[in-house]
Amino acid sequence: MVKLAFIGAGSTIFMKNIVGDMLHFPALADARISLMDIDPVRLGESALIARKMIEAMGTGATVEATTDRARALDGADFVVTAFQIGGYRPSTVIDFDIPKTYGLRQTIADTLGVGGIMRGLRTVPHLWTVAEDMARLCPNALLMQYVNPMAINTWALAERFPHLNQAGLCHSVQNTVAEFAHDLDLPAHEIRHRVAGVNHVAFFLEVSHLGQSLYPRLRDGYRSGRLPKTPVQRPHCTNKVRYEVMEHLGYFCTESSEHLAEYVPWFIKAGRDDIIADMGIPLDEYPARCELQMAEWAAQAQVLRQQDRVSVEKSHEFAAEMMNAVTTNSPITITANLPNRGQIPQLPLGAAVEVPTLVDGNGCQPTMVTDIPTQLVALMRTQINVQELVVRALVEEDRDHIYHAAYMDPHTAAELDLRQIRSLVDDLITAHGAMLPAWCQNRRAA
Repeated sequence: MVKLAFIGAGSTIFMKNIVGDMLHFPALADARISLMDIDPVRLGESALIARKMIEAMGTGATVEATTDRARALDGADFVVTAFQIGGYRPSTVIDFDIPKTYGLRQTIADTLGVGGIMRGLRTVPHLWTVAEDMARLCPNALLMQYVNPMAINTWALAERFPHLNQAGLCHSVQNTVAEFAHDLDLPAHEIRHRVAGVNHVAFFLEVSHLGQSLYPRLRDGYRSGRLPKTPVQRPHCTNKVRYEVMEHLGYFCTESSEHLAEYVPWFIKAGRDDIIADMGIPLDEYPARCELQMAEWAAQAQVLRQQDRVSVEKSHEFAAEMMNAVTTNSPITITANLPNRGQIPQLPLGAAVEVPTLVDGNGCQPTMVTDIPTQLVALMRTQINVQELVVRALVEEDRDHIYHAAYMDPHTAAELDLRQIRSLVDDLITAHGAMLPAWCQNRRAA
């Protein structure tokens, strides 16, 4: 019988998607599901909803709720991580408010930039403890990691635990295909694509419908002003940043415009609010989104608690598809983040890269991609520079590399000088305090 350990199961709506998806597969329908979270109230809500889904689907799955991570992991076949160290308050608020005092504005701040760097420093040590427990309690389990900053996390896990069976999972590719379908009035399931790069800065090397490339339609639509249409899921965003990057670099990025705007030096610039307005860049998007989502999720959870019967619709997440593929040896192809062992020879070995990946009874087997255009490789390297320095800081417990990572960040470096960046990093480290590893407090002379 398959066992899933869900670490961070207090994320009730996300738990509902993953566990609900499992119940649609006969091979997983009778699984043992161990939900773990440090918040017993949210954990209890998630367990209640999981049991209601099982009852609605009429399967034999069982659920346990525990605050003991080791108990959850013991004997697991699959592990999902979905947690945010430091939470929205105080950590996300710190990551936005302190940079703003330096004139550095952000949109999401969870992947790159000073916000992404701090989030990586907070998150990786906890992922390492999960991996350490897995090595002892479920050494053959597959870790499906949904935590940002995805690339930093995946890379750092592989550095400390090279034999860990892991895959970093994101839904940016699925979301972008849905947006292509929306913009071009096409059925999403008829769109074919090939993607490669680093998480959030991967690109659609090919995207087609019925054998015809969609790039001519995307380019013509943007140049004529017909595209982009307002995104269905983010009506306050215009998605113009990705189209503008496509216009200049030739290819469409996998991650949303609000994310991409802060990964590069071209859009969020002091004294150029005209660019921000024209591109429809939602500054401070993530704090606003967190406030909205917390209210929406609390309302949804309340409704679900009160319902006698919970509907179980399938989501577009990959986790359950992967569990079924491994359990039944039924091959599927997904997009996954794995350490670069040569699958993208144009990028550094060891870096976390995102490519089409075959999943079956043998686990995750990434596809080799050798034809990424040079200009895209150059952009990806600017992301890898920051990621690598954060990983080196973590592995070597070297505070200097935190500064180095921030110096190399494209958006931060376009706005601030070296001394400002160093001072900003110091302020962020001080504000986060014990939420960061103790070695971060060891300051050296410049």
